[in-house]
Amino acid sequence: MKPLLKLAAAALTLAMAALSAPAQAQASDYPNKPIKMVIAFPPGGPTDVNARQFAQVMSESLGQPVVVENRPGAGGNIASSAVMAAPNDGYTILYNTSSLVLGALLYNSAKHDPLKDFAPVARTVATPLVLTVNPSLPVKNVRDLIALAKKEPGKLNYASSGAGVIDHLATAMMATRLDIKIEHVPYKGTAPALTDLVGGNTQMFLTTINTVLPFVKDKRLTALAVASRARSPLLPDVPTLSEATGLSDLELTAWNGLVAPAGTPPAVVAKLNAAVNGALAQPAFQEKMRAMGVEMHGGTPAEYAAFLASETKRLGEAIQRAGVPKQ
Repeated sequence: MKPLLKLAAAALTLAMAALSAPAQAQASDYPNKPIKMVIAFPPGGPTDVNARQFAQVMSESLGQPVVVENRPGAGGNIASSAVMAAPNDGYTILYNTSSLVLGALLYNSAKHDPLKDFAPVARTVATPLVLTVNPSLPVKNVRDLIALAKKEPGKLNYASSGAGVIDHLATAMMATRLDIKIEHVPYKGTAPALTDLVGGNTQMFLTTINTVLPFVKDKRLTALAVASRARSPLLPDVPTLSEATGLSDLELTAWNGLVAPAGTPPAVVAKLNAAVNGALAQPAFQEKMRAMGVEMHGGTPAEYAAFLASETKRLGEAIQRAGVPKQ
């Protein structure tokens, strides 16, 4: 190599080292200030509850407060866009649901790519969905519901916590598989959807078990089926959707995870991942999750990246089969 080229190469190497040094230094003492955990849903809902449980335990292990910030709206895209655009230093993270994937699949206005614009940290938990109806609806089981929906196509309605989120898509997928026509009534969050269902303004809601369990227990709602692989120990007498219908592919869960902006240093991602897995390993934390019917996961960033890729494919195909239009 000519002397001039050698000099240029050496200068480039030094420049690259100088640029990477601050990032390495920041990662080595991470975190040294509070961390903002953004979620895409209003306070009080199941995702908010799960996120705050993680935030509390992660704060203890990381030695800095993990502060939850609610950024609801647009099927999760407001929160996703905010975190995507944040500095990739680990101080703004997203406690995500399947809306990370669904928002990109269902909204023309979505600005993020769930597989390119985020650094996966870990899958956290998954919560089975339960099909509930207002007790005034004259049905005792799923087969009664199917018969009524076919007798009066389009007259029955279902609530969701918002257009394009998992309870909307899951119900649309279920309706397609059961060959019934039911009308969608979207709300801005789980709490108002549940309030109107209990009040009789809507007729059914396929949502997380921890959301509806108190209302099922005091008979303000009737649980027809759980959308998990096996019956829930919290509702042992309620059949699975597969048992109730004879269809084998009606396993539907609301899964959560943690991501950071793309380009977040691997050392920072590793510390966040350790905090998540550490929380999941605590007996007191496990007890709280199980009491809410939540399934715990955890794992490596690579495993969560693979899961996000598989869910993007699966949900994309399900949206096409269900005929859910892009908004």
